[in-house]
Amino acid sequence: MNDPMLSTEHDYSGSTFKPLYATRVTVSGGSSAHGRATGRARSADGALDLQLRMPEELGGDHPGPNPEQLFAAGYAACFHGALSLLARRHLLDPASITVEASVAFGRDPADGGYRLSADLVVTWPGADRDRVTPLLAQAAALCPYAKMTRQGIPATISLAP
Repeated sequence: MNDPMLSTEHDYSGSTFKPLYATRVTVSGGSSAHGRATGRARSADGALDLQLRMPEELGGDHPGPNPEQLFAAGYAACFHGALSLLARRHLLDPASITVEASVAFGRDPADGGYRLSADLVVTWPGADRDRVTPLLAQAAALCPYAKMTRQGIPATISLAP
């Protein structure tokens, strides 16, 4: 990690977390509604560079990409990777595995703010259900996105100097 803006270590419950990879994405411009912004999202390395759109359901006139789609893609990809790794360890072919993530954005009834819900559906044609079901639980323990949806993540929010 050669980006000085990315933290390299964090203390999590007395243990030091040393990232294997970190990235930075900046969102700028656009308009705001429902506590969400449109505008441009660009990664520090330029690999991601896209215009965020407000979904029609929230008053926008453009379908995606939007933050919920990006989160769904990340969650599905991460879980797919974890499950594929476990499949190979158990001498199973992961080639036919698909993971579909559904992410919903709405009002939080507890505080009137906003919240997300997320659901994954794994399709694994030809797999023995009894043999692969335990792998789903193992993948949920391995996948950091799944862990984040269960436990949250340590995060900081600060104002730049």
